[in-house]
Parts: sequence; C-alpha cells; structure tokens
Amino acid sequence: MQNTKPKELLIIIPAYNEEQNILEVLKDLKAPEIMEIADVLVINDASSDATNRIVKNAGFTLISNIFNLGYGSAIQLGYKYAIRRKYKYVIQMDADGQHDICNIRKLYDRLRTPNREGKYPDIVLGSRFMDGSSEFEVSAAKQFAYMLFRFLIKLFTGRRIADPTTGLQGLSSRAVLYYSKYGRFDDRYPDANMIILMLLVGYRVEEMPAVMHNRVAGESMHSGLKPIIYMVRMVFSILAVVFRIKILQKKAGEKRDVIFY
Repeated sequence: MQNTKPKELLIIIPAYNEEQNILEVLKDLKAPEIMEIADVLVINDASSDATNRIVKNAGFTLISNIFNLGYGSAIQLGYKYAIRRKYKYVIQMDADGQHDICNIRKLYDRLRTPNREGKYPDIVLGSRFMDGSSEFEVSAAKQFAYMLFRFLIKLFTGRRIADPTTGLQGLSSRAVLYYSKYGRFDDRYPDANMIILMLLVGYRVEEMPAVMHNRVAGESMHSGLKPIIYMVRMVFSILAVVFRIKILQKKAGEKRDVIFY
C-alpha cells in the first residue's frame, strides 16, 4: 500500500525564464531520496519562455504568476502556500541548477537538530564559502559585494556570515510564518537585508557548507548593470532595516514590523 502520510518538507523553486536549466533540476528532484521526504512547488514568475510547460509536463505542483512580481515576491508566495498547507519546514532553491540536490537532506537534517541548549535553528543558510563547500567561482565585483555585506552584517549584528547572498536556505515554520506576512519580506532582493533583520529580531540563523555549481545556461538576474543596482539597493535596504529596528523600535519601546516597499 502506498504511503500517503503528509510530508513535512516543502521545496520552493522560484523560476523566471529558466527553460534551459529547470528540466534538469526537476529530473534531479525526482530522485527517490528526495521524493520520499519532500513535496516540490515551482513558482513561475510570468516567464515568457517554456518554463511553465516544462514544469507542467514534469508533474510538479506549479503556481504561475500572470505578471512578473520579482524574485522575493515569488518566494513569499511559496511561503504563504507552505503555511496554508501546514508544512513544518521549507527549503528554497534556485531553478538554474546552481544548487545541488545533495544539499536538501543536509539542510533538512540540520533544521531538525537542536543545539546544546535544545533550541532548533529558524534559518539554515547553505554557504558557498565555508570549509567543506565546493569550489565556486565569482567575479571581482561580486567578491567586493560579498565583502561589503559580510562587513555590514558583522557591524550591525556581531555575526559573521560567510555567504550573505545565498539563495539556498532551509527555514522552520516559525521563520516561514514571519516571512509570509505583509511587509516582512523584500519583494525584489531578499538577501543580506533579511539575514540582518532576522538576527536583530531574535531568530536563530545558522550556516553550513553546501555544494553549488556555476550557472551553465541562461541569464542571471544579476547580469549586466544589475549587480550595481542590486548592491546600491541592498545597502540602503540594510540601513533602513537597522534604523527601523535599532532606532525606531528602541525609541518606541516596542517591536514594529519592518515594511519593505
């Protein structure tokens, strides 16, 4: 008899014009060791290529946006789905093939492993830049951005995060619920700003080495002049997060939501 016990893990994959990459990702996710522990949700963010058809033919659960809402909004839609369907854990990964599926079980196990105080992580970051991570080539511009974001995270939270822009993350239902609510998640570039936010409001964030690959085909959302725009926007977003939490909340003597626009 087939086991119909509901799974507690949901894998969320936002996708925008990834017809050249997503089929291989979905084939890998059909591995028995993944299918026995997780459901998969793909959010097609109004792709103009064959992404939608490929996901449908692969037989995975699919949500298709009519308009392109952005990377962050696509992920947040997945969070809302996870809360509605009562998943206990979420792992988010990219559709471009950079995140090896061998990371899924490791992230899942880490989310379910308490620390010495018996507390479980709320967020586990899959890092490209730790001992034990696979080799990953990055441009000089991106290296500068990573150094800047590491510095800002350390400055404002006291924590050192090796990979402040990783898209490979595992989340507990507690973190997913927080992110799913209005104004608590950046709709465009949820990266270092969200790490700082979660650390400042008291969530437990951990990091572990991951196996990742460089993009083979297609265009990254950080191509062309986009990395410059991204870096400038991220710095201002980080400063806004810190100001709202450390200045406004302290002055008001209470916790307020951080609203992203």
